[in-house]
Amino acid sequence: MAQFTVSVEVGAPAERVWEALTDWRNHARWAPLTTVRLTTDRMDGVGAGFVARSGIGPLGFDDVMTVSRWEPPVDGAAGRCDVDKHGRVLKGTAWFLVVPLDPTRCRVDWSEDVTVVPHRLDRVTGGVVGLVGRAGFGQALRKMAREVEQAPRE
Repeated sequence: MAQFTVSVEVGAPAERVWEALTDWRNHARWAPLTTVRLTTDRMDGVGAGFVARSGIGPLGFDDVMTVSRWEPPVDGAAGRCDVDKHGRVLKGTAWFLVVPLDPTRCRVDWSEDVTVVPHRLDRVTGGVVGLVGRAGFGQALRKMAREVEQAPRE
């Protein structure tokens, strides 16, 4: 099992960061070698589904996900989104919190608790997946933060 949490502070309001993070197609801009496609008619709320394909050509895998918790930040309270991973390679849960720090800044805490299938492989790869996940999501969240901070204010 691979478990990790990555945190990044963002110089933008929590609501704007939430909007960026929950537009699942954005993740392809932030995560290297990743494409994202929606599998449902909508991308917001419980039940929304999407697939993140990571890799190059046939050397990759589909990370199939469905939103299982949807609580946007409101009135200074943190927002939380959980996704269930139910693909052929990764199973488990990922979630993120968007925690307002003040009206113009927030913190994103991204966590994953995943198992590599087949499970016997997970015993060998769990630690590596955790290290790679932490590094990859850290880089992606920093890229997201820069993008959102530089976006024109509405």
